[in-house]
Amino acid sequence: MAGHSKWNNIKRRKGAQDAKKGKIFMKHARDIFIAAKEGGADQEMNSNLRLAVDKAKSDNMPNENIDRAIKKATGDLDGVSYEEFTYEGYGPGGVAIMVTVLTDNKNRTAAEVRHAFSKNGGNLGENGCVAFMFNRKGYLVIDRKEVEVDEEELMLEVIEAGGEELEASKEQFEVFTTPEDFTNVKAGLEKSGYVFNSADVTMFPTTYTPLDEDGVEKMLNLIDTLEDNDDVQEVYHNLDADDEVVEKLS
Repeated sequence: MAGHSKWNNIKRRKGAQDAKKGKIFMKHARDIFIAAKEGGADQEMNSNLRLAVDKAKSDNMPNENIDRAIKKATGDLDGVSYEEFTYEGYGPGGVAIMVTVLTDNKNRTAAEVRHAFSKNGGNLGENGCVAFMFNRKGYLVIDRKEVEVDEEELMLEVIEAGGEELEASKEQFEVFTTPEDFTNVKAGLEKSGYVFNSADVTMFPTTYTPLDEDGVEKMLNLIDTLEDNDDVQEVYHNLDADDEVVEKLS
């Protein structure tokens, strides 16, 4: 998992920008909509919906917005039908990128994603061209300031809950799980009183691509352009950038 913190810092940077722009609620609403439509409105029986709702709440999405998205999915929504797709390609300097989208118009979204890549020094590739460079993992972050527990004690609790790995830094604990065990691990740690700064099933690169400052700037512009698209749900990449450079360019 070495290097994942750099990825997460860039992800948090963009997440904060999205929240300020108000677009994050739309992305959550679509995520909730598709999960409820595919698996039903009962969160106890639909783990994908429960995860989508948890993610929305972590970004302070109002309950009425969440309820509205679920009701639309289980009722009649006048012909609107969303489909989920993943696009793969390369950014500046050969950085691997995966983009997940949720759209009601595949042709429009494909053209917009392709344009974002070409405009910012990247190129869209074939399905599978970079997917092998990522692993899907459950990921939970605990702020060390919020808990009074040492690493060894937490490690035992993580193992008991079914987690795979625990990493500790001065600021936080990071818990990794298999995608299948994520919900159970999260619930188990919540019962022990832990609160998470982040909780998600996401993609982590197996290798990282370093860039100089100019390349990092181009890559961040590409990430921004992609995530400014309302249809884009997530952008995963294997950029290795120094925190200082990212902060300077932010």
